[in-house]
Amino acid sequence: MSHMPLSPFSPFPAHSAPQPAEQAVVHSLPGAGDRVVVVGSGRSGRAAARLLCRLKCDVLLLDANGISSEAEAELKDLPLRIEVGPHRPEQFAGADFVVPSPGAPLEHLLEIMGKSRDFPLDSAEGPCILAETELAWRCLDGEKIIAVTGTSGKTTTVHLMTAMLREAGKSVFLGGNVGTPLSEYVLGQEKCDCLVLELSSFQLQTCLTLHPDVAVLVNITPNHLDYHKDMAEYVAAKMRLFACMTENDLAIVPEEWQKLYHEAGFAAPCIAARPCGRFSKTHLLGEHNALNCETAWQAVQRLGVPEEAAASAVEHFAPLPHRLEFVAEKHGVLYINDSKCTTVSSLETALKAMDRPVLLLCGGRWKGGDLEALIPLVREKVRFVAGFGESEQIFSGAWHDIVPMRWFETMEPAFAWLNEKAEVGDAVLLSPATASFDLYKGMAYRGRHFKDLVEKLA
Repeated sequence: MSHMPLSPFSPFPAHSAPQPAEQAVVHSLPGAGDRVVVVGSGRSGRAAARLLCRLKCDVLLLDANGISSEAEAELKDLPLRIEVGPHRPEQFAGADFVVPSPGAPLEHLLEIMGKSRDFPLDSAEGPCILAETELAWRCLDGEKIIAVTGTSGKTTTVHLMTAMLREAGKSVFLGGNVGTPLSEYVLGQEKCDCLVLELSSFQLQTCLTLHPDVAVLVNITPNHLDYHKDMAEYVAAKMRLFACMTENDLAIVPEEWQKLYHEAGFAAPCIAARPCGRFSKTHLLGEHNALNCETAWQAVQRLGVPEEAAASAVEHFAPLPHRLEFVAEKHGVLYINDSKCTTVSSLETALKAMDRPVLLLCGGRWKGGDLEALIPLVREKVRFVAGFGESEQIFSGAWHDIVPMRWFETMEPAFAWLNEKAEVGDAVLLSPATASFDLYKGMAYRGRHFKDLVEKLA
């Protein structure tokens, strides 16, 4: 299949105007003697480095922040070089391939390499810039792939897919942005029937030839605009998931994004999942989770999963940690941990899922969004708001006089104040609508702190 050289920031590069095959530039798998620069020593970077060493490449691993003891132990016996400190142009000179960390903005990396924003990822001039996921994809041996992206809900959806597939007796690898790099599957010994991949915009921006059998877009709302230049670039990264699919594949895309999908000229037939009450026996809260269940089912039935197996998987599926997670009910008050809520749209979803009066615990490092758009929903659902962390001015500016609100430096006094206000039948909901990095190492630490506070209640 021919395709255009891919600029990392162009909206829909693969099908809008295909070039003749003789003009297409498609790099193959890195091989013996190829010089490869891996940027970042996190889990995906280490997995990529191990895979590249198996392929007998000349590997240079870079990390601007230094190498952890865990990384040192994992890499110490590998035939590679490690350099720490600020990245320098000469480190990329002569490289055949570059595998970037998902956490480093691609535009910044291109600047260091002396390349412009429109530099094609697979330029004949080199280097070829490809994600760890793309590297591992090129090593696969025909396994069926379901790939999922979106702003929110994708982790629950891929876990539902995995549960449905396993209920049907299929062996499954679950990986990607959800935790386990695809390279670790390639490095392992066991082959699975199906690979279920959660993919972020960061990963998709440097996926060149990835070709899922089923690709799912859960949704797109404003997010990661501190990483991407603007919303258009973020949307373009998400839509790259469909770029290399064919008419024999299946795309599942929300109705509001199908016009853009068809305008881009993607080849795979496209459907939209709609919640229809098919999976009524479930522990998952909210209409959005009904949609997640239906989306998962539409994807896995393509791989031979019967509906009764899918229904059984949903019935026994427990909410994932930090995603509208039931923590406890004490003295008639329900405590729900939604620490994974890092955007305003996720907060909207959480509030719509609540069937009790809400005492909302929110705040942290602001990522953007329109809090004023939630005013009618807040008036309808929320009795009190306790905020904590950096974003006091943003929340108080948007919701001033809308609902009784107090702000605190940390979560513990905010939690205590809400408990003073709580009555039988209320729900205390941690749904921050922000990143956690002002006070915590990540959203899971924030969620565990909330659960610890609930556990300490008499």
